[in-house]
Amino acid sequence: MNRYEGMHEKLASVPVFALRILGAIGMALGLIAVALVVGIAGYHWIAGFDWLDSLLEASMILGGMGPIKELPSSGSKVFASVYALFSGLVFIGVMGFVLSPVAHRVLHSFHLDEDDMKAAKKKKK
Repeated sequence: MNRYEGMHEKLASVPVFALRILGAIGMALGLIAVALVVGIAGYHWIAGFDWLDSLLEASMILGGMGPIKELPSSGSKVFASVYALFSGLVFIGVMGFVLSPVAHRVLHSFHLDEDDMKAAKKKKK
């Protein structure tokens, strides 16, 4: 099943585009939630932080702010390093999810015929 219209199809309506944006935001929030759970679990079980400190530490790393507490062991430092790299990749993935409907709409509009553009302008009036 193809989510997006093909090159020779008409541009999707605004409500369809809005649903695509909402779906992309939902997928991005899901990815962020999974990444946050991974970080919380790692900081709790590997670094030995309590749950609240684990949430704070994982949130700060995932948000790009950096660590808060000093890490107690070499294993926790290795985890924090891997989690920081993972967080960077999550950021790239989230941006890909959120921007893909917008990028598709912009690129698809380049392929519209002049007749399609005139028809779209008439509908707006």
